[in-house]
Parts: sequence; structure tokens; C-alpha cells
Amino acid sequence: MTTATAHPNIALIKYWGKQDAPGNIPVAPNVSITLSNLTTTTAISEHDRDEFWLNAEQVVDTKLEGFLADLRREFTIAPVKIESTNNFPTGAGLASSASGFAALITALNHHAKMRLDVATMSQWARRGSASAARSLMCGYVSLTPPAWRAEQVAAPAHWPLHVVVAVTSTVPKAIGSTDGMRISRDTSPYFPAWVATGASDFDDAVQAIAARDFDKLAAAAELSCLKMHSVMLTSVPTLAYWNPATVACMDAIRSLRAAGTAVFFSIDAGPQVKAICLPQHTDAVEQVLGQIEGVRETIRCALGDAAQVIRP
Repeated sequence: MTTATAHPNIALIKYWGKQDAPGNIPVAPNVSITLSNLTTTTAISEHDRDEFWLNAEQVVDTKLEGFLADLRREFTIAPVKIESTNNFPTGAGLASSASGFAALITALNHHAKMRLDVATMSQWARRGSASAARSLMCGYVSLTPPAWRAEQVAAPAHWPLHVVVAVTSTVPKAIGSTDGMRISRDTSPYFPAWVATGASDFDDAVQAIAARDFDKLAAAAELSCLKMHSVMLTSVPTLAYWNPATVACMDAIRSLRAAGTAVFFSIDAGPQVKAICLPQHTDAVEQVLGQIEGVRETIRCALGDAAQVIRP
């Protein structure tokens, strides 16, 4: 049995949409931070047939089946039993697919002796979930053309920001990200503008990370988040992932920042709010978010490690 772990990541500059081309390629460059404490653990063992277990329940996953079929066109991989566990809500806007496919390719690479380097593994992970490419690495990670493979923008030690995750729901979202992106691409009148401004948003964020300019990163990340949700809200049918606690957290974070706390928010396709802050403000941010009605729990994270095999 081979066991690997990976952490989800938060896209500070988001992509929300795929190109009409093979390879599961985003429509715009994006950059993320990998989180500690939230972890996917995936174990792979030989079996008489492919079998997939998620959080101790056997499931059928057509995306995973297709991913394995693609791999087997290039590599010899015998039937496997895949057992994956998340220590955080699955399918609820906390990037469980990113950490899931990152852990899977890491474990498969060792189990099947594929001998892939990290850059190539990230390209394979991207085929399962585009954001999974970024979860192969630690710190600040980009996914950019022309190769569309993950590259580390900066190591965690360069700027050790903290994140407080406000969990406002544990229920899987009604419309998953893959279907949601397709709906937005096909129906939102804002989608072309979203794609057209992605590169400049990415450049602003990368410059801010290099300079450790918190205000500039906060402005770029929140704008990217709000533009993405504007595209979602103008899709048909409407993709409304927020709940009242989500909005209350956003308002609280804005108030904290106005009072001098270095914090900004990011929200993916789900109701969970990620508050990114300087380490010295983590306690204050967690205290405020934890008192908001509808927040079920708060999770503190630093910048997480790269995906790794923990049991060969």
C-alpha cells in the first residue's frame, strides 16, 4: 500500500472557466496559496478491480474513472483500490478536488513506479482538477500558459501569511464547479470581460507577493473573488453559492480592515470564507469570525506543505 497526502489551496487570483481544448486548461492565469491543517490522505493498494472509497464510503466517480483511463494510455497501472479521506467538508467549496487529485497522482506515481517529476505530475493532476496542479507544491503557486503546469512563485518562508477559514456549511454544493464553469461560460454576459481582465489581475498579485505588499494583494484578490462571483450570479441558472453567514463574514472582514487589521477575504465556489491575514492578526480575525451567526467552526491555517508520500 502507498499513502500520500496533499493540502487544498486557495486561489487568490481565480480562473473560473476552462478553455475549449483538451487537457482541462483554465481560461486565465491564476495563483494560489497552499493551506496547512486541511488534508486529504489517499491510500492505494493492489486490487482485483478498480474501487474507490471516499471518507469510508464506496462511491462511483466518473471523473476519477476517466482520469485513470487517461493515465493507462501512457502507463501500466494495474487495478487499484483507492481510499481517500478528507479531514474537512468534501465538495463544499474548500477545494477537496484539488487536494484529492494531487494526493492521488502523488500516490500513483510511487505505487506504479511512473517516475514523474513534480512539474509533470502537476500537468496530470490538472486533468483531474485544474486547481489540483497547484496543490502539488507549497507556498505561493501559479498555473500559467503555455505549459499550464504549476510553478512556485514564492516559498512559504518568503511571506508566511495565515488563513482563518470560516465554515458556514458542510453540505455539498448543488452544482459542482465543473458544471458551474460550463454554465457560466455559456450564459453569463460578464464572462468575456472576466477572461479579458484575468492576466492583469494575475500580474498585480504576483507583483504584490514579490514585494510583500499586503494592501495590493488584498485589493487584487478581493476584486478577483468578487468578479468571479459576479459571473456566477449572472449565469443561467444563477450560481448563488453564498449564504447569510458568508455575507456577514465579508462585512466583518471589511470592518476589521478599516479599523487597521491586515486581512482580506477570498471565497471559492461555495459558502466558506477564507480570511487571509498577517500572522499577528490571526487571533483577532478568528475571534470575530467565530462569533458570527451561522459560522459553524473556524479553522486556522498557515501555508501548507507540498503533496508527499508518507507511507511507501
